[in-house]
Amino acid sequence: MISNQVIQTSIDELSSITKVDLCVVDLDGTQIASTFEMTALNPLSIRSFIDSPADSQVIQQNHLFKVMDDGIVAYVCISRGLSDDAYMIGRVAVSQIQNLITAYKEKFDRNNFFQNLILDNLLLVDIYNRAKKLHITVEQRRVVFIIETKNEKDTSAMETLKSLFSAQQGDYVTAVDEKNMILIKSLDDEEDYEYLEHVGKTLVDTLNAEAMIKVRVSYGTIVKEIKEVSKSYKEAKMALDVGKIFYGEKDIIAYNSLGIGRLIYQLPINLCKIFMREIFGDNIPDDMDEETLTTINKFFENNLNVSETSRQLYVHRNTLVYRIEKIQKATGLDLRVFDDALTFKIALMVVNYMKYVESSEY
Repeated sequence: MISNQVIQTSIDELSSITKVDLCVVDLDGTQIASTFEMTALNPLSIRSFIDSPADSQVIQQNHLFKVMDDGIVAYVCISRGLSDDAYMIGRVAVSQIQNLITAYKEKFDRNNFFQNLILDNLLLVDIYNRAKKLHITVEQRRVVFIIETKNEKDTSAMETLKSLFSAQQGDYVTAVDEKNMILIKSLDDEEDYEYLEHVGKTLVDTLNAEAMIKVRVSYGTIVKEIKEVSKSYKEAKMALDVGKIFYGEKDIIAYNSLGIGRLIYQLPINLCKIFMREIFGDNIPDDMDEETLTTINKFFENNLNVSETSRQLYVHRNTLVYRIEKIQKATGLDLRVFDDALTFKIALMVVNYMKYVESSEY
């Protein structure tokens, strides 16, 4: 139900314009909002009015009106005075409060709808029926962003997100767990993946600047119908996990740019262990020093170019060759040969994946 403060603000504004005093009471006759001190009415009189078939009634110089919610009395609105103006303003107040109830329920229901939608908790027929009831466009280009914070229940981050993206624009912000917030972003026809990268950067920069928190953002692929939103969410979730394992330096991870990491992430852990044993035997490269890892990564970045890599590492060419030969001696793979380099690159990614799985089990 809507808060008493929201109702109080509503009748304060209406009363200040019309100069008619208003009061709202609950089903027990308890005053929850008022522009005057209402003492004349007995709670039993209000209860009697609630139980009657009448929509409105005059009691002791006051107009009483029922405020309905889905055919059930939710509140009683009281307009002080017997004039026609008092009656009309009472009717307006009832309409305003009922609109507030509808808007609140719609907001709550939309939140519930999107949470169940992304978690695949709705049947196809329910998706379309509820979307229609909540005035949500079915055929609309959308994409799901996941915004992960380090702190649980970060309300400042949620408020910042809601200020950036509004339901009026077709965007919806919700949460699925303690650390992850969800943005379901509506897209125009011309907004492509380059635009999504811009949105991701805006999320990271704004939350860092305004909410003072560091976040990691991932997003799935663009879908064309409401029923496919869960697919985009699952992709964003996978991108978030894969990004943590293989692309830890990135703040923004797109599902369609995961590359081979996406394949490795879906491998059974037993298959990974078999692969590592077949390639390296007992010499699995899972404990390399920082210098060796830096050398390997820079060598891969420069497409196995020894001269360019040695220049960027500020080492002599022979020093780099010595390091590469040292790795070859330990693993049996010559990183200067493309097939061996590819095998080694995949092996390093598999090692990282296995470490991630093992750490997740504890």
